[in-house]
Amino acid sequence: MPENRSFAMQFVSSRHRDEVAELGMWVFIATEVLLFGGLLLGYFVYRHAYPDAFAAGSRHTDIMIGVANTAILLTSSFLVACAVDALQTNARPICVALLGGAIILGLLFLGLKSVEYTTEYHEHFVPGVDFAFDGPLADGVQLFFVFYFVSTAIHALHMMIGIGVLATLALLLRKSASTRKRAALRSAALYWHFVDLVWIFLFALIYLPGRST
Repeated sequence: MPENRSFAMQFVSSRHRDEVAELGMWVFIATEVLLFGGLLLGYFVYRHAYPDAFAAGSRHTDIMIGVANTAILLTSSFLVACAVDALQTNARPICVALLGGAIILGLLFLGLKSVEYTTEYHEHFVPGVDFAFDGPLADGVQLFFVFYFVSTAIHALHMMIGIGVLATLALLLRKSASTRKRAALRSAALYWHFVDLVWIFLFALIYLPGRST
């Protein structure tokens, strides 16, 4: 009779399968580093070319929402880490509740970001749509907001993907907690932590320059 296997033929064991899946997530994160690294490199180059304009643009971002969203993401990252630990101790209901909390915080982040985008639209800071800025720094400020909207929009897209992944895992873990689901949660946690780390860099580069001048 054929052997009852819980893993595909290309894997030696279920542990090998889970380790390969986690390695795949690290490879994916490496490609994401290249994506955001290219954006940040471009930002640094143009910020060096237009320091006064980028500082002026930064002062027109909403620092309070930026700080609130940073606190929200750090808290959500903590909840996801606790969820992984809870599942390792077979506390499945606690794990699901913690994932639910992280999802709510992620949605709150996106809600505040949409409020910020709406405000910036009404203040005519959206390049190519209705941008208006008085003074000789207008071109540099518009370039700053190009980087601002592109980088934060890509980050928001990653947030939405992460929320979808966490929600799917929370639903699956309500039924059972197989070894494969545990490995999937660890990979999802890596992705969530990476997205949070990217936001910390974006916050420091976008919201903080020029605040002391």
